Amino acid sequence: MSCLVLDAMGVIFKSADDVAELLIPFISEKTGCSDDETIQSAYIEASLGKIDPDEFWAQVNMPPESENDYLSRHSLNPGVLDLLAFAKENKVPVWCLSNDVGRWSNKLRSNLGIEAYLAGSVISGDVGVRKPDRKIYEILVNQCDYKLDDLLFLDDREKNVIAARDIGIETVLYKPEEGFSYAKSWISRRAL
Repeated sequence: MSCLVLDAMGVIFKSADDVAELLIPFISEKTGCSDDETIQSAYIEASLGKIDPDEFWAQVNMPPESENDYLSRHSLNPGVLDLLAFAKENKVPVWCLSNDVGRWSNKLRSNLGIEAYLAGSVISGDVGVRKPDRKIYEILVNQCDYKLDDLLFLDDREKNVIAARDIGIETVLYKPEEGFSYAKSWISRRAL
């Protein structure tokens, strides 16, 4: 059996650095606040599960109701729905491994129609550890119940790819211009 593991930001979702590209501009637009350091710090705390999303919004002086407006600014990477459908056709489960706020990740996966394609997810805000920490990869392996050599992990950040490779997971550094061709050929080989 084989299992494909995808990073969220920059792989499933188009924005590679959602904090810099979407969150900070959103907060600045709505409040006039451009204190990037405060926003980044509060986000890290929320993405580690140390504060809940409502507390995050309070720390950046915005109402929690702003959340859905912010999340609506995300979009899927071109080709990701085709990849997910291809994996499903070939009976290769797909997991999401992401540094994110748990509630935000859940909403994004649901709102953008990919939740039905996923066998599961490990989100930093739910498990209290962020990539590239070795522990988050160990949590993934325990939760998905596949052997290390059954996994292929795609991430757009080299440090995350290296960390996964260091524990024995096959990895691909995802580049938008190359798309998902390697993942599709890997699925084809594994599905035979």
